[in-house]
Amino acid sequence: MNRSHFRCPGATPQSAMRRPGGPQMPSQGPPMQPNRVSQPIRKKKRYADKLISPQVRELVPESQAYMDLLAFEQKLDATITRKKLDIQEALKRPQKVKKRLRIYISHTFIAGKEPEKEGEEGSVPMWELRVEGRLIEDQNGANAGQTPVPARPMPKRKFSSFFKSLVIELDKDIYGPDNHLVEWHRTPTTNETDGFQVKRPGDRPVKCTILLLLDYQPMKFKLHPRLAKVLGIAAETRPKIIEALWQYIKTHKLQDPVDHDTVNNDTFLEQVFSCKRMRFMEIPQRLHQLLQQPDPLVLSHIIKHNEGGAEKNTACYDIDVEVEDPLKQHMAAFVHAQANTQDIANLDQKIYDVVDQINEWKTRRDFYVRFADHPHEFIRKWLVSQSQDLKTMTEASGEGEAERRADHYYRPETQEGVFRYIYQKVQQKRAELEQGLGVRNN
Repeated sequence: MNRSHFRCPGATPQSAMRRPGGPQMPSQGPPMQPNRVSQPIRKKKRYADKLISPQVRELVPESQAYMDLLAFEQKLDATITRKKLDIQEALKRPQKVKKRLRIYISHTFIAGKEPEKEGEEGSVPMWELRVEGRLIEDQNGANAGQTPVPARPMPKRKFSSFFKSLVIELDKDIYGPDNHLVEWHRTPTTNETDGFQVKRPGDRPVKCTILLLLDYQPMKFKLHPRLAKVLGIAAETRPKIIEALWQYIKTHKLQDPVDHDTVNNDTFLEQVFSCKRMRFMEIPQRLHQLLQQPDPLVLSHIIKHNEGGAEKNTACYDIDVEVEDPLKQHMAAFVHAQANTQDIANLDQKIYDVVDQINEWKTRRDFYVRFADHPHEFIRKWLVSQSQDLKTMTEASGEGEAERRADHYYRPETQEGVFRYIYQKVQQKRAELEQGLGVRNN
């Protein structure tokens, strides 16, 4: 009799039921003893494996609280997954926030030195111009009456990282046409710096002009004055400019109603693009002629020597710059966070094990309830089920009990055939025995 697997029809809705690790019917010994719970084979679990069957919920009404928590967990997981997808899409787009960059322009004088003795070299008076800057954090972001939440310190950016080029133009009349420009341009191998400094000999007042070209990421372009007046923007990235132009076309219904690939320019667009009609595919090429590099920031400064030293030699200018959104790092960390993944997997595995154990106990309970209600009928059906299982395992065919009691075994021709078969076998064995003993049959 198979002791590891049986099928028990009867009081359950199914005609046959597999019961791994449940009570068994031994052939000898005590009536029925529940077997130990065998270790379940590890397989990939699904959400359905966490569910408790309706039959168990009828027996234990308190289990409905677990089902409510399970539904809430599923809703929470769906919300987190949706938010992660939204964050992933947001991370693909450039996220910039405006910050204030304070530029400090200062100068100092180094006095000259006359030679004290004959043969010594003196030094000429010199001045040094410094251009530096740093980001000013917004201290008024928190509402009144609220405690500001401390944020993680962002990595400090070098002053030069905000600019594509810097040009300092000195007085051409003083330093001549070949020495009045100091230029710095960004290259792929540029090392960032916290500031720029220029030294020149002299003690007279010097007028200087500082040209700063911001390094926009992504690149921004200055619009032609007519196009800027139509769209209402002076400088923007190329995708934003195309989007603004499309909004203008859509708002004023300039798209041709028949040929949707054509734009019927109004008076203002006709002045900008110098044509009455244009195709959508021509817009990027036509825009290219109307976009220019943004104008640099122009700062004027006078380098002069203060005899008394009462006045400060530093000037400050505040400009708006775009930097990476500090929340972007937190968003990326949230999307790729793996800290609690293993803990969640372990808790899920515990839930699977508990639900499997509950199902096992439910099977055992049904087994004993059916036996207690109808012992005789239950044992009969159980034996039939075990017999069918044994036949399935041994791959035997036919109905053994019915064949053993069949009437055709008692017919005369069947009995005669059996007698003839037995007589033939006896004669065959007798001949083999006589041959082995050397006895000759006369």
